[in-house]
Amino acid sequence: MWKKEMNVSTEQAMWKKDIPASTQPPPSMATYTDAMNKFTKAATTFMEHVHLLTEARDAYQAAMAASTAIRNNLEAGDQALRSLMTQMEQVVNAHLGEPAPDKKKPEPLKPDALKVEAIRTSGETSVTGGKFVP
Repeated sequence: MWKKEMNVSTEQAMWKKDIPASTQPPPSMATYTDAMNKFTKAATTFMEHVHLLTEARDAYQAAMAASTAIRNNLEAGDQALRSLMTQMEQVVNAHLGEPAPDKKKPEPLKPDALKVEAIRTSGETSVTGGKFVP
């Protein structure tokens, strides 16, 4: 089985205290005071720095939110580029008389990509956070 078999004398020796109870000194007020002082010092030092845990968690959450927003913006931009490239290929092929290559249909644009398309087609030249140069 999973439990080791121990002989009785080994088990008894394991639980036997090294120092008999009669030779241990009784707890004194000095022992208590020393332990309380150590505890108070350690607890106070810890409490002075516990705010760092909250700051670290908040910074982590902010970094993750920024990462998600950047990833979403990049994905929307990639989709807009793919859509534009498909449109360009269709126009070039229509003018050259060649059939459009068999490629999979571009994925539908996300709202962020539609904003870029709307700005580009409406003729606006400024975009929040920068300028759009046609």
